Amino acid sequence: MVILDRTPGVTSSPLQMSSPRVPREEASPPSDPILPYLRSISRAMDELGTGPQCDPSALDQLKCYLTECIRKYGDEYQYSTDPRLLKIWILYADATDAFPKVYKQLEEKRMFLEHALLYESYALYLCAEGKLQEADKVYAIGISRKAEPLDHLQKTHLTFLKHLENFVEEADVDAQPSKKQKNEPSVVDPWSVSSRNTLLETVNDDLRTFAGYHKSNKVYYGKVALTSSQHILRNKVIELGGRKYQIKGSTGTGAFAKVYKATVDGNAEEIVALKIQNPPFPWEFYMYRQLDMRIPEVERPSFGYAHEVHIFSDVSVLVCDYLPYGTLLDVINSHIVVERHMDEVLCMYYTIEMLRMLETLHSVGIIHGDFKPDNMLVCYPSGDITEETFRSETRDVQNQGLCLVDWGRGIDMNLFRPGTVFHGDCGTSGFSCVEMQENRNWTYQVDTYGLCVIAHMMLHGVAMSVEKVPRAVGGYEYQPKLPFRRYWNVELWKKLFSTLLNAPSNGSDVAALRGLRASFREHMCSSRQLVGKLSQMLAKQKASLCSA
Repeated sequence: MVILDRTPGVTSSPLQMSSPRVPREEASPPSDPILPYLRSISRAMDELGTGPQCDPSALDQLKCYLTECIRKYGDEYQYSTDPRLLKIWILYADATDAFPKVYKQLEEKRMFLEHALLYESYALYLCAEGKLQEADKVYAIGISRKAEPLDHLQKTHLTFLKHLENFVEEADVDAQPSKKQKNEPSVVDPWSVSSRNTLLETVNDDLRTFAGYHKSNKVYYGKVALTSSQHILRNKVIELGGRKYQIKGSTGTGAFAKVYKATVDGNAEEIVALKIQNPPFPWEFYMYRQLDMRIPEVERPSFGYAHEVHIFSDVSVLVCDYLPYGTLLDVINSHIVVERHMDEVLCMYYTIEMLRMLETLHSVGIIHGDFKPDNMLVCYPSGDITEETFRSETRDVQNQGLCLVDWGRGIDMNLFRPGTVFHGDCGTSGFSCVEMQENRNWTYQVDTYGLCVIAHMMLHGVAMSVEKVPRAVGGYEYQPKLPFRRYWNVELWKKLFSTLLNAPSNGSDVAALRGLRASFREHMCSSRQLVGKLSQMLAKQKASLCSA
């Protein structure tokens, strides 16, 4: 089958024209017929050189070799996963300026989709063409498909995003106010029905390319309705995507969604969480895939995983990892019921975890939007925590303490024009940031205020109320109404609340979060007794809560 036409004017194989003839009766097919082409292409590229001046005849000869090889072997199953043929496809696309056509062909034939080189090369082409948004999408598709080497693809994508961020900042500086785009609001309610529908339309094409995305225009076809009560669903088996999930119990219920613990294909050792939502809601799956693409691999476990989503006309099912240790709210409540506050060393440990989470998220333009203790799943280190656990900037995946889940209210800043701010209330009692309370615009404050509320709950055992207090140098600032206990590290906690409750603008808060985390980390490392005490308390907490 001919995939691409021969180069005009070529009437015979360029390899035949440049290679000695072999008598037909003596010829035997080579075991690797693509090898002669590789040698000829390499030789042609050497002749072409790398300088500004190139011999047109050498370029024509290279095109002939590439075209002939693609015509003969571009469809061969033998080479369908051979990276050598992929490189020939890429060279052909570059030499003939046909990259969009080539990429589309390989997509349709499902060839080389597991190779990172395909996405890196096409994204580079799109960058050269000035199509930066399309390049970002190509990187995203490759990462969602876990193309190998995945770590290299992710690093290349992050480098691209940093260059893109610098480009946008320079463009903003040069832009005049009169050039502001019309009909594109700079103040948005990200959770309104109209905003969410618009965003879903924007990302619809991306959603369909993500691994694990399954959509049907029909209602759920199972024998038991997924919207049935927990009692009816218990021990029932539901089939999704060829797998059987047996529901073992409920782990949480919200206004629009229920979360169930389920075994997979009868294997009691393989357990997942099924989030069943009515009406169907694909946004959370989109946010999980953005985390896959943007968060560094070593930090990724702190934000939960979604393996797949099944969208029906009446309901959606998100298949996620299941973690068995409960939530941070469970930990807080376990102290309240016995009328004891959490020890300060535990409060600091979880505060460091949360600061690191928000630092990581906000650095890549992601807002969680529902940052509260019942969305924090508790994890326990596989070994003892040491000073190195806190000092090292290279996170050990085995030492994560919290996992942030429930991304239904997540905000992707990349979907909004630079400078966009938000208005509207989060709708969660006790977690509306100061800006929401005063009907002012906000961005990252929705998350950092949530962190302050959680820290306050850990320290005091109650939700946080704030008050406006005059500053000695003029003006005012917000601070918690309840005082700090004198035996706490008062200056450290004051700095945390003062910084996060009084963000100077809607700009990036990454530097502030990093500085606060460093302060808490240094305090924890100032004494071996503190680190030792933390390890003991975590072990005691795990034994107490996990046996309950």
